[in-house]
Amino acid sequence: MMSRYLRLGVNIDHVATIRNARGGRHPDPVRAARTAAGAGADGITAHLREDRRHISDGDIDRLSREIDLPLNLEMAATGEMLAIALRHGPHAACLVPEKRKEVTTEGGLDVVSGFDHLAPYVKSLGDAGIRVSLFVDPDEAQLGAASEIGAAVVELHTGVYCDAPAGAEREAAFERLAAAAAAAERLGLECHAGHGLTFESVAAVAAIPTIVELNIGHFLVGEAIFSGLDSAIKRMRALMDRSRAEAGGARSA
Repeated sequence: MMSRYLRLGVNIDHVATIRNARGGRHPDPVRAARTAAGAGADGITAHLREDRRHISDGDIDRLSREIDLPLNLEMAATGEMLAIALRHGPHAACLVPEKRKEVTTEGGLDVVSGFDHLAPYVKSLGDAGIRVSLFVDPDEAQLGAASEIGAAVVELHTGVYCDAPAGAEREAAFERLAAAAAAAERLGLECHAGHGLTFESVAAVAAIPTIVELNIGHFLVGEAIFSGLDSAIKRMRALMDRSRAEAGGARSA
């Protein structure tokens, strides 16, 4: 059995974080997106937060106009963000939970309890031809609700796995990811994954055959300080490709 290609989406949020630390225009997230495209990224992810702590409205304007790769707009389910998404028409919109005081996204959407709130956003985005993704924890109840609500894609939150210490805890977290990815495919959902992935943790996740895209950002921007963004993305791309190829070979042996 031939292994399917694993796409890499590069999240450029924290290029904007560095820029915003002093104001001005440098470093430019759009330049980072161009570098990512040249280094082997398949898409660009940007989270336009309500507090605009990193990516700005102007960044979204420029990314929509100047970048050829598909744009995945991460957004909270609010009227303001819906209007922005409908105006720009990105390739995809990933609905994520958002809290004002969080340092980073702390977990997945609760699609089960938030079904009635989320449903109109999923429908409006889908009707506009935007692929709707829901960022969820690897939980079958959440996957079932995502399928029922009409999302095309789920993105599994990999943070618990990445943060778990080596041993039984990490193995259990990995098994939840693998089971959720398989369940997503059974439900007809395209399965993505991301949050906290590094050179050390990406291989196991990349080997899960029903995951078709990884979204990685903070680690790559941090690694770029030491090796350059181009080099960091190329190394991540190579690790993903090697792991997927080896996993495919193991299944067909």
